[in-house]
Amino acid sequence: MLAVLLLVPGCSSPGAPGGSAARDVQRTLDRRAAAVVDRDEAAYLAPIDPRADGLRAAERREFANLAQVPLRSWTYRLTGFDRTDKGRATARVELSYRLDGFDSAPVKATEKLDLTRRDGRWYVAAESPGETGGQDGGAARQLWEQGRVTAVRGTHSLVLGVGQSERRLRGIANAADRAVPAVDRAWQGRWARRLVLLVPSSVDGMASLLGGPTAGYRGIAAVTTGEAGGSGAASADRVIVNPDAYAVLGTFGQQIVLAHESAHVATRAHTSAATPLWLSEGFADWVAYRGTGRTAEEAAPELARAVRGRDLPAALPADKAFGFGGDSDALARAYEGGWLACGLIAEEWGEERLTAFYRAVGGHAQREGAVEKAMQEELGTTPEDFTVRWREYLRERLG
Repeated sequence: MLAVLLLVPGCSSPGAPGGSAARDVQRTLDRRAAAVVDRDEAAYLAPIDPRADGLRAAERREFANLAQVPLRSWTYRLTGFDRTDKGRATARVELSYRLDGFDSAPVKATEKLDLTRRDGRWYVAAESPGETGGQDGGAARQLWEQGRVTAVRGTHSLVLGVGQSERRLRGIANAADRAVPAVDRAWQGRWARRLVLLVPSSVDGMASLLGGPTAGYRGIAAVTTGEAGGSGAASADRVIVNPDAYAVLGTFGQQIVLAHESAHVATRAHTSAATPLWLSEGFADWVAYRGTGRTAEEAAPELARAVRGRDLPAALPADKAFGFGGDSDALARAYEGGWLACGLIAEEWGEERLTAFYRAVGGHAQREGAVEKAMQEELGTTPEDFTVRWREYLRERLG
């Protein structure tokens, strides 16, 4: 497919390139885009070089894989065109697409095409990923490039899976449908109140969707990502489920995971580069555990072990503590520490102050000074004083 990158910004070249050849290619791409929406396989394959048998076979499979994906729109924009010789050219293309009923604005992806001219027409001879990488800097792939997609709709959710039974996808949709109202009760603010969840066949497929190494996602049950790198007012968040890790969780654990990821979707417009991970991840966990009756010791076992072992953290978790692929116990303590920091704010200042604090931090223009200013204005305290209170809170709740 021309859709290679998942939920990342496209090429930023201003406008379409000029020239009659470029205009011919754009018209071809327009017809191909219409073929995707109209489910016209012959029209979709028409621009493929007749001599590129392997590419044609791959494109036919991927077109079939898209059959159940509910597309509202699908467009291509030529952002670069370079003639390499009389009968060959290279094109840079931006794909924009929307899922019907879920995307408020297009998701964008980029692709590089090798073109060849035969009998007065331009054909696609080869495709490769665009310059923009995935979440972790690699070349991400779309779900439908991994196999035939099965779609299941819930009340508040759309679950797209590859290599998964409809029954399993229905279970995930049901859990997501329970998560959305739970998040809505905790987050005072406008958000889409609907989720798109992608379920690949394995953790390898998850890593491929995110453009990162498989090792970085083992044991991670789900990840939320959004257009434009997952910060700011993203229009098309996706919850990507690791089927291997998710499957070993019990019903309660699965519900916590999807509520956590749903909270990320709800708060996306108020999450920015100024938001520390202890706050964004801690708030998502606070929302997920809210009202479940779980004690601090039950929800934060690794941090409880550390506190009882007189290894009380000296400071709130740094962003680097949340990195995947490292020490799993340290990662758990980071999440647990963030959760308890948000719990402290909700308990001492109130839930409305917690959400106001979250918004205030995310609304800051830069990381420097964001937490300090928000704590002063919303909580009437300082980071130093808050850290002292947080450490004492850990002793009380976990000691």
